Amino acid sequence: MVKNTGRKYFDFDDRLLELATETEREIRPAFERIESIAFSNQQKVLAAFINNGVGESCFTSSTGYGYGDVGRDKLERVFADAMECEDALLRHNFMCGTHALTVALFGVLRPGDTMLCVTGMPYDTIQSVIGISKQPASGSLKDFGIAFEKVDLLSDGSVDIDGALRALQSNSSVKMVYIQRSRGYSLRPSLTVEQIGEICDAVKGVRPEVIVMVDNCYGEFVQLTEPCVHGADLIAGSLIKNPGGGIAPTGGYIAGRSDLVEMCACRLSTPGTGREVGCTLGHSREMYMGLFSAPHVVGEALKTASFCAGLFSRLGYGVTPQPDECRADIIQSVMLRNPESLIAFCQGIQSGSPVDSMALPEPWDMPGYDNKIIMASGSFTLGSSIELSADAPLREPFAVWMQGGLNYAAGKTGILAAAQRMLDQGLLSLSSGRNDLK
Repeated sequence: MVKNTGRKYFDFDDRLLELATETEREIRPAFERIESIAFSNQQKVLAAFINNGVGESCFTSSTGYGYGDVGRDKLERVFADAMECEDALLRHNFMCGTHALTVALFGVLRPGDTMLCVTGMPYDTIQSVIGISKQPASGSLKDFGIAFEKVDLLSDGSVDIDGALRALQSNSSVKMVYIQRSRGYSLRPSLTVEQIGEICDAVKGVRPEVIVMVDNCYGEFVQLTEPCVHGADLIAGSLIKNPGGGIAPTGGYIAGRSDLVEMCACRLSTPGTGREVGCTLGHSREMYMGLFSAPHVVGEALKTASFCAGLFSRLGYGVTPQPDECRADIIQSVMLRNPESLIAFCQGIQSGSPVDSMALPEPWDMPGYDNKIIMASGSFTLGSSIELSADAPLREPFAVWMQGGLNYAAGKTGILAAAQRMLDQGLLSLSSGRNDLK
């Protein structure tokens, strides 16, 4: 058996490599579970391609209005099948996940309506869309007379379903219940599709007409099913996260009930033209390939996250989720305790990246955020979160949120680079014969 082969290319401490080997041995059952889910999801996506008759002609480029783009329309049917819902709008001209979510919100909400978020305060960039951020932005939902309410999470980070039902019963203007599946920059647990189903059942039991929308970013293909199977009416996300498979260069999606998807299409383009317009400009092949690769790539990212949790848990840090925990998204949080360790971790991730490894990430005032943010992402697609990346606001508890990894071997190497940089800077110590901090 060849040992410590990473030494040939990266100068990792032998004790760190030994910890990595022990970590992999310990989390093998988690890897097997992840691989089983990836196999099932890959079959689902392959069947969607086959059942919809994807052919070479689907990759033909269109320009201008994009009328009659068969490949574009068929891709949306394939994606709807992959997401197990009625319909989907999948376009390269969604600029990011926040844009897709924004189009969905403006597509179905009207002046006088209320959006009720039942997962506490939503992610930083959506706060600007709603109109509740500390840095006001023009054109928010608030500007258009759409109100916002939230139900805080319980002390254990779970959704307060009783509180949500009380809010529904006390405000007849609530048109949408909004669920953020992923944890965002918080340490609460991400929501499984089963938990989302419990929320949907409770909401529909009281107000069946209310639209349940899920911010599905980071959650696609992590579990065997998607939120629409469990009662969600609308989901949205980014193609430079899970469903683009690291191949789609840009884009996003909205999926769910056909009538709601059509309303969103009219918001993305114009009322009256809806989804009939929108040229593909040669992006179809990449988007098909990305979707096809997504289940496998998500599995690799999940294994990278599990390894990160296992290694840093052994190094003495708090992690969530735990190494062997069943996951609802690809994000891994590590509590690094101080800003110096947080910065070193991100700089280590950057140094182990295939692109811009020579760059040195520093905290900065990023638009849409209320704290300085540090981001490490040496990716082929700028800002891609399915490629190995790490980011965090510089605030207590100085946790880092790590996600992605196109393949596990490279992802593991990036995690080791992060730990090695912390070790080199004297921010952690490996005591002889022990797997924790001094």
